[in-house]
Amino acid sequence: MSAQTAADIAYQNAAFIPDGDGYRARWQGRAAAFRAGMRGELDIPYGPGIAHRMDLFLPDAAPRGLMMFIHGGYWMAMARAYFSHLAAGAVARGWAVAMPSYTLAPEARIAAMTAEVMQALQVARARIAGPVVVTGHSAGGHLAARLACAGMASPARCVPISPLADLAPLMETAMNATLRIDGAEAARESPARLARDATTAVHVWVGGQERPAFLWHARTLAENWDCPWTVAPGLHHFDVIDGLEHPRSALTQACLDGP
Repeated sequence: MSAQTAADIAYQNAAFIPDGDGYRARWQGRAAAFRAGMRGELDIPYGPGIAHRMDLFLPDAAPRGLMMFIHGGYWMAMARAYFSHLAAGAVARGWAVAMPSYTLAPEARIAAMTAEVMQALQVARARIAGPVVVTGHSAGGHLAARLACAGMASPARCVPISPLADLAPLMETAMNATLRIDGAEAARESPARLARDATTAVHVWVGGQERPAFLWHARTLAENWDCPWTVAPGLHHFDVIDGLEHPRSALTQACLDGP
């Protein structure tokens, strides 16, 4: 760790979470088990690219609305199939849940990813009537917040979870050799620097045991957007999303019932 810069250490997560490297395998197992017993449709195309696919999970009755969850992975890793189980809470409440994948860096820049999840939401909206809620985790929290910016998707609610709200600090990390964020993209694609849609209710969510950088991003977005933010006690960057599995968790209620 001594060879890494302070900026790199600030954005590490697994190294500071007990058994942090084991979470991917656990997520995969829970996600696969959820898919095996769920109604819905997998691998729906929303564009021409290999990654332009999404899964749509459905309740037993007509959906009350649509929630989209956007996965994280620093825009460089992971995919929707790791997180299917996080649809459980909303589906149990009668909502449809869309989970898109998107083209990762270095094949795509962050601005292109924003456009892709926007297109995925448009396709999902055409299938599901009712109010739209957008949420996402980490890099997915950034993309969820981008959809809540003025002139974008105008969802009824947006709950960015542990979002990366200002891209400028990422320019100082080793990851940026892959992400290729420059000053112009940081200005265009940082939700904390942009206006939010006045019609969208936003509630920022972050774990109390997260790295200080993530607490800073969450607070910065909440302050700049003048919206509520919750610091969930005792939760770190990997278990802060677990509440989405449960229909009456505080996180699920923030998504489906509002602030």
